[in-house]
Amino acid sequence: MKNLIAIIVVVLVALGLSSIYVVKEGERAILIQFGKVERNVETGEAMVFEPGLHFKIPFIETVKRLDARLQTLDGDPDRFVTSEKKDLIVDTYVMWRINDFSTFYLSTNGGNILQAEALLTRRINSGLRSEFGSRTISDIVSGERDELMREALIKGAQSASDLGVEVLDVRVMQINLPNEVSQSIYQRMRAERQAVATEHRSEGREQAEFIRADVDARVTVMLADAQRQSRELRGEGDAQAAKIYADAYSQDAEFFSFIRSMEAYTESFSSGSDVLVLDGKSDFFKYLQDMQGQIED
Repeated sequence: MKNLIAIIVVVLVALGLSSIYVVKEGERAILIQFGKVERNVETGEAMVFEPGLHFKIPFIETVKRLDARLQTLDGDPDRFVTSEKKDLIVDTYVMWRINDFSTFYLSTNGGNILQAEALLTRRINSGLRSEFGSRTISDIVSGERDELMREALIKGAQSASDLGVEVLDVRVMQINLPNEVSQSIYQRMRAERQAVATEHRSEGREQAEFIRADVDARVTVMLADAQRQSRELRGEGDAQAAKIYADAYSQDAEFFSFIRSMEAYTESFSSGSDVLVLDGKSDFFKYLQDMQGQIED
């Protein structure tokens, strides 16, 4: 009898413990009975249990806890095509949360969060493709980016309603060109820059030639002016010298002739190796002969 009572007590305790369950903060719970979500008899809506202590029928009802917190979906960048038929690599993130726990449970194979994210990603990307496909790259990058995200949020919320989730925000974090397109654009930009650089170098060489020709012309003019001035000065000097000689000659012709003869003697015999063959009675030796006669006297 005592053993039977002990067994009954253990069974009752096990039944009592299995009939109690706790829903944590940030979670919601639904009850599954014979594979179906338990619903309110009066309203027909699924019974969703808030955080706290709750009871269930042991071995008949199963508790399924679902995350009610805000979720962030940040997948890999995907490729989108614009209205210009040009590819873009777009990185997005989505903020969402479960708002219909029964529908979410049924549409995601028992509340599988990975399956839910995969389904949500396809639906959000479908809306984004529609928005990117109706705009050019210039429109997307410039003023219509906010409008694009707003329209994508509206379409994403509509398409995700049958999953039992609420899409709160859709953001485009980064837009890049594919690597092959980026390389071609880089090569084109490099070629354009090289063409501009070549044009600048050509213009620089042209200006250098112009400056060099201008400087050469100025140097030629300056040299010509200098030569002209030197010839003028030399002519003036020769004229003044001739005038001085003429004045000296007019004052004392004999003395002038003597000085000129002495200068001629100095220039002729200065080296000591010059040889002159002249007649001794030549006028060149006139003053030497006079000096010799005076010495003999």
